[in-house]
Amino acid sequence: MKRLELRALAEEELTEVAIGLGLKRFRAGQLFQWVQGKAVQTWDEMKNIPAQERLQLAESLNFHPLERVREQRSQDGTRKYLFRLHDGETIECVLMDYERRHARDRRTVCVSTQVGCAVGCAFCATGLGGFRRNLSVGEIVGQVLDIVCHLRREDPEFNITNVVFMGMGEPLLNYDNLLQAIALLNHPKGQNIGMRRMTISTSGVAPKIRDLARANPQVGLAVSLHAASDELRDALVPMNRRYPLKELLGACREYSELTSRRITFEVALTEDTATRAHAEELAALLKGQLGHVNLIPVNPVAEAGIKRPLKSELKTFAELLEGNGITVTVREERGTDIDAACGQLRRQWEGES
Repeated sequence: MKRLELRALAEEELTEVAIGLGLKRFRAGQLFQWVQGKAVQTWDEMKNIPAQERLQLAESLNFHPLERVREQRSQDGTRKYLFRLHDGETIECVLMDYERRHARDRRTVCVSTQVGCAVGCAFCATGLGGFRRNLSVGEIVGQVLDIVCHLRREDPEFNITNVVFMGMGEPLLNYDNLLQAIALLNHPKGQNIGMRRMTISTSGVAPKIRDLARANPQVGLAVSLHAASDELRDALVPMNRRYPLKELLGACREYSELTSRRITFEVALTEDTATRAHAEELAALLKGQLGHVNLIPVNPVAEAGIKRPLKSELKTFAELLEGNGITVTVREERGTDIDAACGQLRRQWEGES
């Protein structure tokens, strides 16, 4: 029989495991709190569970904390991690710590959902390595848990306040595992991260946006739009060839109607797309849509040959959108001195290995 993954199990599922092993029902609650709440990495740390029972559980459940093989630290407090999984694959995860600059501390983890990515966006380093596999529920949750465990050694009170599923991979192509991971991270006996403090970013998987609207887990939704015409978006975001703008925007309107939530439309600007014509076309496309635009100066990726716009061009683009009634924010850049864009650290590691 296939062994279950400890970090992927809800408390109710752990109860079934405990009862099946002849253990008391309350052991499941203790186990869940050790794993999801305290983020321990070994069986031996679970002090209130007898050694013999820990051995029984260890023989029935897989417990695979991630191996931290590299860490980079930015001057702005951002930390980027490269984790190795139990099968040797590697994924990236980023911690953005806003403690120094905000009265209310905010610590956001950017989480991966796949090993590699099949979408192949033009300016993304992750896609250059291709797609390997989906992450399991435990591997998605484990990124948050292992960062918490690592940093509680420095500060016992350390907690994550926000999670964004914007790391490696297309989250909505790993939909079921993603929603299960979100439920575990939200659990009051676990990390207790509010649903509205988690955001899913998608390249535009229209049917799954509709599914998410009906499931309505109250998480935020960000759509990597990047272009206002099918011709340009086909080149930048290949997912558009399957779900073109008309279908994507229809799914977005349905999402907003069912959830009453604003969507963040992410637009990564290059030196070629930061133009007046593009801004006006984008404003016309999004007119009447419940949402706002988040402008992002594209992260340079040498292999893609794409360059970022000037700050003056970014400012003008934002002003043009605002002048056309579109709410705009310009993303605060974090970790630029450590190549914090998704996929870059993994490619460096694989090049050295």
